[in-house]
Amino acid sequence: MSSEGPQSGTFVFADIAGYTALTEAHGDADAAELAAMFCGAVSEVAAAGGGDVIKTIGDAVMLRHTDPCEAVPLGLAAAHEVIAGHGFPAVRVGMHHGPAIPRNGDWFGATVNLAARVAAVAAGGEVLVTEAVRQGAGEIEGVEFETRGEHRIRNVAAPVPLFAAVRDGRTSEARHLDPVCRMLVADGREAGSLRHRDTLYRFCSLECAQRFLGDPDAYAC
Repeated sequence: MSSEGPQSGTFVFADIAGYTALTEAHGDADAAELAAMFCGAVSEVAAAGGGDVIKTIGDAVMLRHTDPCEAVPLGLAAAHEVIAGHGFPAVRVGMHHGPAIPRNGDWFGATVNLAARVAAVAAGGEVLVTEAVRQGAGEIEGVEFETRGEHRIRNVAAPVPLFAAVRDGRTSEARHLDPVCRMLVADGREAGSLRHRDTLYRFCSLECAQRFLGDPDAYAC
């Protein structure tokens, strides 16, 4: 794509929360395979929903959609459907809507930068959006926006109000994060559990439990 003037869009960043911990616990090969699976699956969901995959970088995917009303469901699908469930890592998503400059197949500008930083603020399993996305999306059937307060974002002068996009009445099995590799662990499906300083930790594998035992304070919340 050649250089053009600014064009508005909703920019979405999705990545695997705790990817570094996952790599250290399960090795480069398994982590790379999971990242490739995640990026491929998100790309398929985006294409089906009318979004454009701009690029993938390691375990992260950058998407763009012209309509924030359509971008929010894409973000929710990436966070809760693509690789959700026991034995997989949590996914975090952030997005912002505004003008950006297309150049050589990529997009540049403050809007893109803010979207990436909003994703970095999100917790695993969370879809965070800015006020521009919330207002642009309007009413989305089955989706609510819950305030997450104002956040200081690097290189942004004023605090940025953020909102979590949440599906109405969303219910799921109780899940926990393995403190070592950050994988999701469902109640009753853990390989083992340990109590440390009055907190019960659940593990996806005995290897992670052994790592935790070796230095619990390095992993404890």
